[in-house]
Amino acid sequence: MSTIEDIKRIAEVEFSDIISNAYQIDYKLRITLRNNSFIDVYLSRTLTGKFGFHWECRDKKRTIYRYDNFPDKKWRHVATFPHHFHNGSQNTAEASPFPRTIIDGFRAFMEFVRNKVG
Repeated sequence: MSTIEDIKRIAEVEFSDIISNAYQIDYKLRITLRNNSFIDVYLSRTLTGKFGFHWECRDKKRTIYRYDNFPDKKWRHVATFPHHFHNGSQNTAEASPFPRTIIDGFRAFMEFVRNKVG
């Protein structure tokens, strides 16, 4: 089972070029990026295998990107449901381009962030 500590270690080691800090706030991990935006990582404590990776940009549009697999019925039409990706807005979701496992999905999400930031 993947833990917040596993995710934190990956962020600090594999993505040290884009992050400035990673620390736990209660049940989530906050990763601050060098561009002053942040990513919150949620691993459900009650629903095994459920997660969310939420990147909130600090641009004028307040752009968000989130990959999660919480079974929100609002997105049941998405081909990869319950996995879905909010690509720039919380109000829309599309099929997830990321792997379905927590660790591989996190790494791919962070690569997406790296490509957007870099």
